[in-house]
Amino acid sequence: MNTKVLTTYHVSKNTLALLSVAHPDYSTVALEPNGEFYIRDTPLQILKKACLIGGSNYDGRKAAVMYLLGARQKLPIPINPYEHIYAFPTHSPIQFECSWIFYNHVRKISPYHSKQSIITFKNSHQLKLPVSYYTIEKQMQRTAQCIVHFSLLISEKNDNLRTTPELILY
Repeated sequence: MNTKVLTTYHVSKNTLALLSVAHPDYSTVALEPNGEFYIRDTPLQILKKACLIGGSNYDGRKAAVMYLLGARQKLPIPINPYEHIYAFPTHSPIQFECSWIFYNHVRKISPYHSKQSIITFKNSHQLKLPVSYYTIEKQMQRTAQCIVHFSLLISEKNDNLRTTPELILY
């Protein structure tokens, strides 16, 4: 099999998941609705670059979510709130096993055995993960809280721009 390995990958609205893999030629499999991409960078490296493109850095996004949720571990990351791109980790981001799931593509989560779950994406693709249903459900809830918070901030900023003419630059 001839697998094309990319040196870099840009997270987009099409990204379903970034899966950590142990392979000599690549570290990540990026899932999209129409296929898979094999990337040399780790999922965390890809996410950090995506945060920069989204207008902040990973540590800043992480600190904001930590403050917002009062949680310290396995925090969801608002990669680009203006584009509605949010992801959550399956494990601690510093662990090799950590993959990232992109919230807006998840249709449902199903338990599978005692410490596994299956994520069904909106395009009907299924992904079996070595993570409990409870953990994924909690990650989904945290991410939903994050989305509501950042969506309200963006909405308020947009309302202020529309109703405050002195903010318009000439």
